[in-house]
Amino acid sequence: MTIPLITLNNGVELPAIGLGVFQTPPDETTDAVEAALQTGYRHIDTAAAYGNEREVGEGIRRSGVPRDEIFVETKVWINDFGYDSALHAFDKSAGKLGVETIDLLILHQALPSRFDLTIAAYQALEKLLAEGRVRSIGVSNFMPEHLAALQEQTSVVPAVNQIELHPYFQQKELQRVDAELGILTQAWSPIGGITFYRDSEKSALEDPTILGIAQAHGKSAAQVMLRWGIQEGRSVIPKSTKPERIAENLDVFDFELTAEEVAAIDALDTGTRGGPEPEAVTLETFSREIPEA
Repeated sequence: MTIPLITLNNGVELPAIGLGVFQTPPDETTDAVEAALQTGYRHIDTAAAYGNEREVGEGIRRSGVPRDEIFVETKVWINDFGYDSALHAFDKSAGKLGVETIDLLILHQALPSRFDLTIAAYQALEKLLAEGRVRSIGVSNFMPEHLAALQEQTSVVPAVNQIELHPYFQQKELQRVDAELGILTQAWSPIGGITFYRDSEKSALEDPTILGIAQAHGKSAAQVMLRWGIQEGRSVIPKSTKPERIAENLDVFDFELTAEEVAAIDALDTGTRGGPEPEAVTLETFSREIPEA
């Protein structure tokens, strides 16, 4: 299976679909990563704050897939923002992953309450990029005002903005700003998952519109949502620990949604965020020390 590649604004190519390991327990991460790579995935997304970078690295090694065929993405947590701290965060992540080069290193949150630390951390990422220690840099959960403020004080446009994005929460204005700036929108929780609800009783996986489209194509609701994201030009990062589900999520390149089907999914947006508000992520409320090893 050949996964389409998306060319980032600095010419680096990123597989359109990757395996996410958010909330994947460390003892399940190695097997999930190994299964994904053996199934055909070539993009793994983790983060220092997930506490499973070491297990991701072990899964990569066990898979037998050459390192240069795998796109490895990880994130710097807010406790490591600041210039020197972010440089050291790279060392910690690279050491746990067992790699010399990280393909995409991003800031996990905007941290607007201490945006001076955010700027300093991003400037450290720029240094790592210039030195070739990372191949591309980016951000996560940045809103338009955060992107504008970042641009005023840094020189490298982020390659990626990884944000919550699924049929019930689409952040269309933020997607538009990303596109105008040449930033790839990357979707975390692209299928909504069981924790994201339009109302108290129904998840996106059970939405009648999505299920109807799935039935028409002989696919699952999750596959339809991933196909929707890919057709609209996004990078998608679904998460699973089950080998059969991991394989199913990758099997989205043998069908195409019609314009009417895409429009029907676009119309499901509720504007209701499932994750934390970016402004609410502060050092006081979300502090988490990232261990050395």
